[in-house]
Amino acid sequence: MKKLSLFFLFCLTALSFSFAQTTVTGKIYDGDSNAPLLGANIMDVSSGNGTITDFDGNFSLSVGSTSGELKISYVGYITKTVAYNVSEGKTSIGSVTLAPDEATLSEVVITTSGVVDLAKDRKTPVAVSTIRASEIRQKLGSQEFVEILNTTPSIYATKQGGGYGDSRVNIRGFDTQNSAVLINGVPINDMENGIVYWSNWAGLSDVASAIQVQRGLGSSKLAVSSVGGTINVVTRSADRSEGGFVSTSVGNNDYIKTLASYSTGLSESGWSGSFLFSRTAGDGYIDGTKFEGFNYFASVGYQPNENHGLEFTVTGAPQWHHQRSRASSIDAYIQYGGGEEPRIKYNEDWGFRNGEEYSFRRNFYHKPILSLNWDWTISDATKLTTTAYASFGRGGGTGEIGEINGRRQFALPRTDNGLIRVDDIVAYNSGQLVPDFSAQPRAQVNGLYLNNSDLNDNENNTNGITRRASINSHNWYGVLANLNNKLSDELTLDFGIDLRQYKGFHYRRVNDLLGGDAYQQTDNRNNPVDDAALSNIFFETYDADQPWWVFADIDDEEKIDYYNTGLVNWAGAFGQLEYTKDNISAFVQGAVSNQGFAREEFFGTTPAEKTDYENILGGNIKGGINWNINDNHNVFGNAGYYSKQPLFDAVYINFSNQLNPDLVNEQVVGFELGYGYRSRNFRANVNLYRTSWADRFESVSATFNEDTPDEIRGTANILGITQVHMGIEADARYRINEFIGVNGMISIGDWQYKDDVVATYFDNNQEPVVIDGESQSVLLPLDGVKVGDAAQFTASLGADVKLYKSLQVDANYRFADNLYAAFDASDVSEDGALKLPSYGLLDAGMSFSIPSFLGEKMTFRLNINNVLDEVYISESDTNRFAQEGDATYDGIATSNRVYFGFGRTWNASLRFDF
Repeated sequence: MKKLSLFFLFCLTALSFSFAQTTVTGKIYDGDSNAPLLGANIMDVSSGNGTITDFDGNFSLSVGSTSGELKISYVGYITKTVAYNVSEGKTSIGSVTLAPDEATLSEVVITTSGVVDLAKDRKTPVAVSTIRASEIRQKLGSQEFVEILNTTPSIYATKQGGGYGDSRVNIRGFDTQNSAVLINGVPINDMENGIVYWSNWAGLSDVASAIQVQRGLGSSKLAVSSVGGTINVVTRSADRSEGGFVSTSVGNNDYIKTLASYSTGLSESGWSGSFLFSRTAGDGYIDGTKFEGFNYFASVGYQPNENHGLEFTVTGAPQWHHQRSRASSIDAYIQYGGGEEPRIKYNEDWGFRNGEEYSFRRNFYHKPILSLNWDWTISDATKLTTTAYASFGRGGGTGEIGEINGRRQFALPRTDNGLIRVDDIVAYNSGQLVPDFSAQPRAQVNGLYLNNSDLNDNENNTNGITRRASINSHNWYGVLANLNNKLSDELTLDFGIDLRQYKGFHYRRVNDLLGGDAYQQTDNRNNPVDDAALSNIFFETYDADQPWWVFADIDDEEKIDYYNTGLVNWAGAFGQLEYTKDNISAFVQGAVSNQGFAREEFFGTTPAEKTDYENILGGNIKGGINWNINDNHNVFGNAGYYSKQPLFDAVYINFSNQLNPDLVNEQVVGFELGYGYRSRNFRANVNLYRTSWADRFESVSATFNEDTPDEIRGTANILGITQVHMGIEADARYRINEFIGVNGMISIGDWQYKDDVVATYFDNNQEPVVIDGESQSVLLPLDGVKVGDAAQFTASLGADVKLYKSLQVDANYRFADNLYAAFDASDVSEDGALKLPSYGLLDAGMSFSIPSFLGEKMTFRLNINNVLDEVYISESDTNRFAQEGDATYDGIATSNRVYFGFGRTWNASLRFDF
């Protein structure tokens, strides 16, 4: 009996031990993107045992009892507790989704909108990097929105002049004129010039759920200009649980930002809403760059039944900011920095007026975008997604117009520290004597001090200086529709349309007479000047603040200097066939678009002239295949061809209604190969690419006899430019344990021009430039010259460390090399492209979260950018090589006009979630 009792005791102990060692498994998903969540913490509440998820979101954990609870957590997401009960034979908790706890929404647009083309890991055969909302919130701080992309391969983003929202970004050496930017699937590149002005979208960081950069031709179905790549910004939507947050941020140079957000959650009747408002202001790191910007976002959703979903969204960012619009010479930075080291904050575009900051370069704009999305589930196999949208852009930028004694504003004497003598300009314009501006006070015309821009209107060209505003407004309407049909278990067919209509308004108006009595219009050939009648005398001035109201009528505004409109009609269709079976996924896409361009000139001959529409057909075809070799390895390849319509200024050249006689589509051919590795704690990607871009037209500003009395300003028209961009990219992340993660990337590019080209030069009256009896038409030695404007070698290495519960620190070091001057093709020399010095920057940050006095969560974040206060040149607008005897700085001729990057900056934020 004793032996039998011992036997039963042994069995019970063994059974208990076996239960104690039971393994529970599961898979954790990211609520932002529905993708597997790497590095989520899993803890058994009863035993304290813990583990983390691998790259596929999977975990396996030994638990200490037959039933209990698992605590699942991840920084930036709401912690979730899930019960398990192995005594019932359930050893898996299945799939669990963690929801973000920040000002983002679960991305309904990702899961329901077929127009938003986001790449899927180990399935979509394109090179891709995705930055989630939690990282944007933590690490962006007071930086510009696109700067957070700098730690991804082949991205080069800078602050350019340093004004609020003036940053720019290049992908694989291509700027946004040739890289597509989409917000919730809606293209936002300007329909005339392709540029994205980030000051118009300064609030995107507040409302973005994720940013995905698809390098190369990408997976977008639309016939968009993704030569370098596609930036997909996915914003919050209205389908989210009730809650909100308030936050405030402060930083260097009186930076302050306040933000509030609230979401209603989904009601029983199917309604939901989400709203956000913020204000940002400061003095700016660069001298003379004060700014103020607002951001608003509202999204209202309605789901009447399981087959239909509607969502209306409106967002905008009205702002004004002072700019540094022209790079200064290194000589000037040194001169106004004390004569030894450059003053990197120097800005030549501003001064003081009555003791207040006054900038000749003031940008003001408001570009709200409204969209209505309708998702219709027709059947289990068929779904239609339709988005109608409208955008109304209003605003522009100021600058000087006119002269004093034959000198424009930038050529007048300055203060000892290099500032514009604004008070003296006002004094001269109002008839006072300013001896070093002019030996005589200006004369009146019929009792008025008249400003104008006619260089021959008055003796000695003493016609006064005015701050004018160049207005670039537009009305833009569009419809996107995509029909998704699952033909079989393996095949899915998409077909859609892309319709757009655009009208751009371009003119100048008087912003500030600077002491003058009136402005005399001398440039409208439809209304010639009559000196006796003093016709075209304008007394009206228009402010340059945030244009909140975007529906005002512009017809009655008094316009000066030029006035024209650009019209673009776009009709496109696209299709995609996708195949998925077992470890193979592939797609083939095709798109065709007709772009109709027309131009109306109001200051030309009487009557105003409007061209017929010039219709140009273009399109693309591309495809790719991905093979998941096993759970760890995958390879992919893609290729594509684009016949890309030229930009508006290449259709109508020389700022006139003149149709380009050599009009041809640009030809783009791209190839890419990729490899990916996934394991429990390690993820890596390697990509090889080649992109050829041929038959490109460029029209750029050109100046002859610069800074002399014989200075001629005009344009250079260049035909047949070809560029070839090749390179290799690699990125990786290693999760050492639940406390430490390491990430890095490296990209090596070889971006060159191919073949020499011819440039023809015209002055501002569209007449050929003639010097010494010869028309200026020259052969440019471009063949083999390096492409400028972006670093061709970039690398970064970073780490994040969880020190204690919710205390985390992180740091990243980024290095840039093989950076060449951002010259236009007309500025190339026999020496090729000017190589700028390499540089490296260290950024660091700290996050700490605590329960607040109301029982909710409060988060503190500190960011320090350029910790080591590195002085570096981020870009150069000129391509001048040092000659014998020339002064140099870090090996660069000091006559070059450059932008220095920012020195050390900091930002701290406090956020309360409720």
